[in-house]
This record gives sequence, structure tokens and C-alpha cells, in this order.
Amino acid sequence: MKKYIFLAFFLSISSLLLGQQSNGYEITVTISGLQDSSVYLAYHLGDKQYIKDTIDLDKNGMGILKGNMPLQMGIYMIVLPGKKYFELLISDDQFFSLSCSLKDYFNTLKFTGSAENDSFLKYQKTWVSLQDQAGNLSQRVQKNQQIPDSIKILNSKQKILENKMKSYLHEVVNENNGNLLAVVVKALLPIEVPEFNIPPNSPNPDSIRALKSYLYNKDHFFDNLDLTDNRLIRTPILDARLKAFFNNVVIPLPDSINKEIDKLIVKCQYNYEIFQYVAVFLFNHYRESEVMGHDAVIVKLADDIYLAGKANWVSEEFITDLRKQVDLIRPNLIGKKAENLIMNTYNGVYASLYDIKKDFTILYFWEPDCAHCQVATPLLKEYYDKVKDQGIEVFAICTQSDKASWEKYIAENKLSWINGWDPDRLTNFDYYYNVQSTPMVYILDKNKIIIAKKLGVENIASFIENYKKYNK
Repeated sequence: MKKYIFLAFFLSISSLLLGQQSNGYEITVTISGLQDSSVYLAYHLGDKQYIKDTIDLDKNGMGILKGNMPLQMGIYMIVLPGKKYFELLISDDQFFSLSCSLKDYFNTLKFTGSAENDSFLKYQKTWVSLQDQAGNLSQRVQKNQQIPDSIKILNSKQKILENKMKSYLHEVVNENNGNLLAVVVKALLPIEVPEFNIPPNSPNPDSIRALKSYLYNKDHFFDNLDLTDNRLIRTPILDARLKAFFNNVVIPLPDSINKEIDKLIVKCQYNYEIFQYVAVFLFNHYRESEVMGHDAVIVKLADDIYLAGKANWVSEEFITDLRKQVDLIRPNLIGKKAENLIMNTYNGVYASLYDIKKDFTILYFWEPDCAHCQVATPLLKEYYDKVKDQGIEVFAICTQSDKASWEKYIAENKLSWINGWDPDRLTNFDYYYNVQSTPMVYILDKNKIIIAKKLGVENIASFIENYKKYNK
């Protein structure tokens, strides 16, 4: 009986010790040629890198990175002096060792106790070799542009190498199925666009084929990215794919962007961390956008996520401030009908924005003493004097209350457009048009639909000409 009790006790103690070992992390680092120096453990988060841990190597170049809590999984880096670094995978097993030589750390790097990092290292070395081959072929193509026979041969070699690279990526994914390496490498695989059969005698078959290829690539762009796997957050891959999609694939119009956002959110809605990352990425991406009309994307993200109570990572103060900002943007989104403004004018006659019967109305918010306005206003006058008989009117609204200064500027500069005056802001023009600085320009069509906003005065002419050309 005592024998069995001892055995049970031994097994329980062993299990306890194993359980303790599975908590936290311990990575032994040995770098020959680097003694009594600090190295860092860093991780990717989007397109940025952050320090997680630091160790001082001893006289033998050895040190141990360790902690009581497991590291969040992803692609990490060992950062050496001189901003040199090499990457490693932090996955389920976080107890292993690595060694290398400072002089040639990439080629001498070895892992012990981490089969996944062995595979990762093998993949990196093979992929670097394949990329070098691809780079050499590209250089040869550039040098032989004037030799058709050589170009034909080189293009054939490029196609063979391209297929070899794709096959290798698939091989790595299959061999490492289920682990982080497979997830990372699969995300790098390009989308295979099928050949489309275009009916004979179709008009513009090349255009039809190009459109079908574009739509297929757009609809399948994230097929190889597992948006349920939050390990991707601590790699540079998720951020890069999001940027590539919203910068280079999606048509940069609010309606198109918003449709793709809806599809993307559905894909990642069941993984909280991925959902949070994507929501924050999109909000920051379009908040910083200088493309006209992208404020409609911010309104959508605010309504669907932040103001809908789905963003518990932000404070109440943030939500309150965002609600105020959105309330100022919402009335003047491109595509909305402009709010009517009825106000007194320089001539002493009340004017209504809706009474202007022109193809285009330029709403111009300005001040006589504003330095930027003093540059913009003469440019706008020069343009207006040329086109005022071509279906274009300017409704200029002074945003300051110094009437004498306003009247003097109008008289001296012979501003013959409609000069609106509402010093008490009874029309709430500052709210409806979010006037927080001057000069500010809106362009309305004949139905008083907002078709442009916050344009520089120097861009008004080209915008209206292009609008006429594409909206006949």
C-alpha cells in the first residue's frame, strides 16, 4: 500500500512541476562574440515594434529571458547592438534555447527544444535564397529590354521560379499545418485568380476579363488570412494586408469602402482581439485620410462600432467626444443635400441658398483678416470673374462679426458674388457646415447636393471641369 501511495505522491508532484513549467516563458540566449552586453526581446504589433524584455549577457555571451506569464504568441525579435535583429516564433512551447555568432547571426542561428523555430529558420533561409534568385532575374530583364529573344527566355524563367516559390509556400503550410508558421506563411500566399471564359463576340473582352479578375481578387483577398487567429496581431502581416487592401484594392469611394468594411467585420467578429485590432486600424486609417469624402467612413465606423457600444476598449470621454465630432460631420457629408441658408447680404437684401439657379454653387466661408483667406479670396475672384456666366455662383459667408472690415474688403476688392452676413449665426451655418477654420469651400450641384468639400480654391476649376466630364 505504501508503495502505491508513494507512486501517487510522486506522480502528483511531477504533474505539479510540469504544470509550473508550462506557465511563463524561459528562453536561453547564447551569442558568441557578444559579452557583457544587453539584448532585447521585442515583438511586432502592426507596423511597429515594442520591447518586451531585456537581458544582460554574461562573459560567455549567455543570458536567460524569462517571466512568470506566457508571452502572447506571434513573431518576436532578438535585438542586438547596432539595431541588428533576427526573428523567432513564440508559440505554445516557450521553453527553449537559441545560439548564434554575432558576426554571422543569421547563418549560425540554431534552436534547441523548438521544432517550430527550426522549421521557421529553414523557411527563412530558403525564402531568402528564392527571393535572391527572383531579384537577379528581374535585373537581367531590365538590362535586356532591347533584346526580344532574351526577354522571352527570361520571362519563361521568371514564370518557372514564380511557380516554384508558390509551391514552396504551399509545402511549408502543409508540413506545419496548425502551427503558427503555417498561419504566417499561408497569409503570404497570393490569391489564385481563375481564367474567365468571356463569351465570343463580347464587346471589350479584355476590359470584361480585367473587371472579373479585379472583383475576384477583391472578394477573396483575405482568403489566406485566418481572421479568427489572434496570433496574427503580433506579426507585421495583418497590418500589411489591411493596408494593401484599403490602399490599393478597394475603390477609394465611401460607398465602396463601407461595403468592404461590412464584409471584413463579419469575418472577424467572433475573435474579440482581431475585431478590436481591425476596428482601431480602420478608424485611425480613415481619420488620418486626406481623401475628400472619407469622413463618411468615420461616421459609419462610429455608428456601427464605437457609438453602438461595441468598443469597450475606449473611455466614456472618448465616446462623448466622438459623438460630438460625428454630429458635426453628419449634416455635411458628400452626397447629402446642403442645408438651406437664408441671410442678409452686402446689398441689404436677404438671399437664400436654395434660390440660386445655377449648375454649381460654391459655398465659401471666409474672413477679411484671415491670412490664408487673403491668398485664397483673390484666386477665387479671378476664377469667378471668368465663369460667372457659365452656370457657376459663389455664396460667400463671412464668419467674423466686424461689419466695417467686411464691407471695406468687399468694396475694395469688388467682390460681386453673393456676400452673406450672419454675425449672430442665426442660420447655424457653423454647425451645418462644420466651419472650424477659414477658408473653407463646399461645392453644390444644381440640386444643392454636396459634391465636394474642403477643397483648396486652386483646385475648384479642375474639380468642376472633371465633374462635368464624368457626369454628362
